[in-house]
Amino acid sequence: MPGMHKLSLSVDTLTILGEPIERLFLWGHSASPLMINGVKEVLIFGGFGGVGHHARRNYTLLLDTKSGHLKQIDAIGSPSPRVGHTSTAVENIIYVIGGRGGPMQIFNDVWALNTTEKRWTLLKCTGHIFHPRHRHATASVGSNIYVFGGLNNEIIYSCLNVLNSETLDWSNVNILGELPCARHSHSMVAYGPLLLMFGGYDGQKVLGDLYSFDTRTSLWKKEKTTGRGPSPRFSHSMFIYKNFIGIIGGCPLTQHNEELALLNLINNRWINVSINTVSRDFWIRSSTIVIGDELIIVGGGASCYAFGTRFSYPMKMSLNLASVEDSYSRRLNEESVTFLAMEGRNISQLNGDELQDCYPVSWSYLKADLSASKRGIQSDAKHLALQIKKKHAKLVKDVLKKFGWLDLAKKVYQSLDGIHICLPISGEFFDIYLKESLNSEDRATDLCEENVFMEEFSVNKVSIPMALHIFSLFNASVIIDGASCDKKIPSSPQKVMREMVCYLLTEKRLPLGMLEELPVRWDRLGDITVLPVTSFRDPRWDSIAEELWPVVAKSLRALRLARQGRILPTGTRDSTLEILVGDSGWVTHQENGILYSFDATKCMFSLGNLSEKLRMACQDCRDEVVVDLFAGIGYFVLPFLVKAKAKLVYACEWNSHAIKALRHNIHANFMEDRCIILEGDNRVTAPKGVADRVCLGLLPSSENSWRTAVRALRPQGGLLHIHGNVKDFEEKSWLDYIVESIICIAETEGLLWAVSLQHVERVKSYGPHIRHIVADVRCKTL
Repeated sequence: MPGMHKLSLSVDTLTILGEPIERLFLWGHSASPLMINGVKEVLIFGGFGGVGHHARRNYTLLLDTKSGHLKQIDAIGSPSPRVGHTSTAVENIIYVIGGRGGPMQIFNDVWALNTTEKRWTLLKCTGHIFHPRHRHATASVGSNIYVFGGLNNEIIYSCLNVLNSETLDWSNVNILGELPCARHSHSMVAYGPLLLMFGGYDGQKVLGDLYSFDTRTSLWKKEKTTGRGPSPRFSHSMFIYKNFIGIIGGCPLTQHNEELALLNLINNRWINVSINTVSRDFWIRSSTIVIGDELIIVGGGASCYAFGTRFSYPMKMSLNLASVEDSYSRRLNEESVTFLAMEGRNISQLNGDELQDCYPVSWSYLKADLSASKRGIQSDAKHLALQIKKKHAKLVKDVLKKFGWLDLAKKVYQSLDGIHICLPISGEFFDIYLKESLNSEDRATDLCEENVFMEEFSVNKVSIPMALHIFSLFNASVIIDGASCDKKIPSSPQKVMREMVCYLLTEKRLPLGMLEELPVRWDRLGDITVLPVTSFRDPRWDSIAEELWPVVAKSLRALRLARQGRILPTGTRDSTLEILVGDSGWVTHQENGILYSFDATKCMFSLGNLSEKLRMACQDCRDEVVVDLFAGIGYFVLPFLVKAKAKLVYACEWNSHAIKALRHNIHANFMEDRCIILEGDNRVTAPKGVADRVCLGLLPSSENSWRTAVRALRPQGGLLHIHGNVKDFEEKSWLDYIVESIICIAETEGLLWAVSLQHVERVKSYGPHIRHIVADVRCKTL
């Protein structure tokens, strides 16, 4: 609208001297302010990228933002390469916490850099357990470093940990108030005694909440603000400047990526400022540092199929926030005057049709990625969609239909955050959008106005200007996304696989009869798709394996592909699973809210036992001691601990690969204080006279450890869960044999017990006329 003031700040590329600027082409790094000879500089550590082949880095850089001089600090004893860590300055010592060195390397270490001595030190911290994590957030108040959230494979943390930099003790804060949910890729800063935290990702949706934590009272509070706050985002940056906090960048990329959101901490009012820049920068997983009155932005970038890997240049922005506040006030006043003076009349004098025709068009909420236009890329309708909250989707869809802007040849789909609907749009609409958005001014959203539209307006009376205003009012976003695909019945994975493999066999002049060995079913362990042992058995498949397995993986949309082998009939029950596509067999699989991680090439995992694991999880084991004689990676140990709430579980296992996974899983599910792992033959290591129940989950038979199980029960008796593979016609005799055997064993051990069959669970079919059965045997003193 004429006469309105646009709020904006300029950003410029830093001229870098000394080290190549490409050394700052990083993301997932850390950056901290550091005083060097009375001058505040920026210390950068780690991250992904760098000169030449992109990789995780562990070099330490020092940037003088005034001169642009960049140098490497050749410090002794540098931490290993990593991303997703944090660095925090306390009295000019830099503390680096956690991070990720690879899929199997999630760190919980703490390193300190003494810049005077140019020496890194791995600190030996005491106190509470600090679990490995990356993508967490830290901030310091006094000598304390506060850590919130973070990610460890599929675990997302919600705890607030504190490291005292003087005593090097970890502690957990007993928190009160409105507790924030678990999250990662969020941001946190300190403002006096307060911690301020914004955004992140909780594993299901992108967050846009703002919390404060008072370190004096240990009280969390969800802050209430006015004005248009920043859109929900993660992997963004946050900074403090005087009495403002700033939010910039992050994901989703298309949402206000060229806008700075500022919160005045005096009146809790948000201000949104456009960023004037000649380039389109991806400030995703970048770092921001305030030096004087300038904001320094280091690193950031993204990697995707469409445009490859891209990094952002180091930038600086002048934070002239006093003029921004003045401009904001003038803009609000002038907007009100202009709006009420339309055609010389009061707004209350306009009728409904005139109001629809005269309403000013606002595009402040239409957040398309304009870089496509700026770089001369043709808009391709198959990549365009209008993203809208579910509650507005029907209304917006009807408006799009009216003007022919809805692409009826494409499917409507739900966004990854689960709270938006994406409506495929035509190129015509995008052209209109692009034209209007480049010529429009910001206008604050009025929630009351939104409610009026929802209740009163008629689609039939909507004009084009009014339609555009509706999209703006409901925070619609034009996104460039390839997810909106054609409306056609998708081919099944089996059909896709058959077609692709058929083409390959024809090309290699192999008989098409081999197609009969294609699998019709498969399993999934985490992100590994597991083919059955009966598939691809013909030796001729091996001659085309290099081309075959990527084709099969693609048809099944598998990140990693494996083929199941026979479980070796040894005491350690080793797996013979073969990885066909992928570098590692280590996988994390989730069942019933429990995380199981293991090397699938070395440890067996039966998906068919899920019903029995669920049954054990439903047992009431409070105040009970449980002994699992065949713990494996924790198949039943974890349900007993996590779900059944057992007081203590003794886990016996002798397979070294399974023990490694078991220790990991006990730690990952936070059960270390209630589980004792006993390594070796259970007939030697199992405890005696302590158990309320004993699990014997070995197939095909656990009979060799029945005496061990009886000895493990308390003298008063308890419950035995005895597994076995049994032929259909032998089930009754097998159950009778178990009861008779336990009675006999008890007598020889000097125990006068009444032994009875309490329950029989038929878990699954193990083979033709063979069932996996669990007998629950109750033992009680006479």
